[in-house]
Amino acid sequence: MTNVAERNERGERGAFTVLFVAVIAIACILVVSASRLGAALTARARAETAADAAALAAADSLALGAPDARAQAAEIAAAHGARLVSCDCAGLAAEVVVELDAPIAAALPRPARARARAEVDFSCAFAPCPR
Repeated sequence: MTNVAERNERGERGAFTVLFVAVIAIACILVVSASRLGAALTARARAETAADAAALAAADSLALGAPDARAQAAEIAAAHGARLVSCDCAGLAAEVVVELDAPIAAALPRPARARARAEVDFSCAFAPCPR
């Protein structure tokens, strides 16, 4: 009859090393996944910021009666590192769509895209706004 120490020396030698390598591999996969998710969320937030700013710039141009609301939106989007995909600037509303190719998210399959809308409201132009 063999004792427990002799049995462990013969059959389970190196089992901890295999388990340790597996845990390290899983940890590396989780870190890479979290990093890609963080890059995607950052790119989306930057695209949303660029879309908001471009929509506000276009609405400002519409409010001032300038004929180049689309050009103003494209300029502001470019200042935020994005490109203007579409701009529906009619009447007193501007709706823009921008795309952003973020260098931090270069491994993403497609650019971050965001949509924003801004409207001109003259109700507070000549009288105090209700609170």
